Amino acid sequence: MQTDLNLARAAEQIRSTPNARAPHVQGFFDEATYTASYVAHDPVTKVAAIIDSVLDFDQPSGRISHGNADAIIAHVKANELKVEWLLETHAHADHLSAAPYLQEKLGGKLAIGSQIITVQNVFGKIFNEGSRFARDGSQFDRLLNDGDTLMIGEIPLIALHVPGHTPADMAYVFGDAVFVGDTLFMPDYGSARADFPGGDARQLYQSIRRLMRLPDASRVFLCHDYKAPDRDEFIWETTMRAERLDNIHVHEGVSEEDFIKLRTERDATLGMPQLILPSIQINMRGGRMPEPEENGVSYLKLPVNQL
Repeated sequence: MQTDLNLARAAEQIRSTPNARAPHVQGFFDEATYTASYVAHDPVTKVAAIIDSVLDFDQPSGRISHGNADAIIAHVKANELKVEWLLETHAHADHLSAAPYLQEKLGGKLAIGSQIITVQNVFGKIFNEGSRFARDGSQFDRLLNDGDTLMIGEIPLIALHVPGHTPADMAYVFGDAVFVGDTLFMPDYGSARADFPGGDARQLYQSIRRLMRLPDASRVFLCHDYKAPDRDEFIWETTMRAERLDNIHVHEGVSEEDFIKLRTERDATLGMPQLILPSIQINMRGGRMPEPEENGVSYLKLPVNQL
């Protein structure tokens, strides 16, 4: 019952957001990882949240850089925004988070879904992290549960737990904007995979159906786009109506069992994301590197035959 109340509250917020008070959303797309990051702000107070930031990482050399994050910083400063929150929809497996770098430059608190603790426990074992790696979510400033609300200026942001891709996935409803993370892609591309440790296709279907109960006019902002075969450009914004009617994997009328069959068969053909091993090690730490060893260097592990 509580879950339904939280969704109803999010839906009412979308319906009641006047155009003049709709949050401004600026997307930043990293083609190397096919990831969309966002700066979303209250146009009256200019208070902002940064969602799903990207740290540039060259895997062959092990070097990091900050081109994507610096573009976000430039936007924030040019528009005189005040960043109060850095939000992750989940612990990403395909890119490294730039949240600590942005936090250092712009301030704000870092938040993620409370089920990050489950992810930390699963991958803490896979990477044999030992007792030095805390598995209590303490790397983040706030752990969010379903229905928790943050104020971004004068506009509420409501967190919704949408597991399936991972146990910790969250969607964020901010005014009339919905940031769905890795649940849905563009209607012509479908849905996110559910075969990572802790993923579950049935949960993903249920989470998607829950989101599709939000108003048709909801502005939907995606975490990724991979360009459908007949499309020439990357797109990372759509509407809930378009998802509900036209999503090729899970449009209205697709049953739960049909989706599970489709998702399971499709996932079996997919290789692991190129950056999954460094990404998870960094992102389960809130975007921070592992503690340096005695020579002052941080190292990432490469577990063999574990994924």
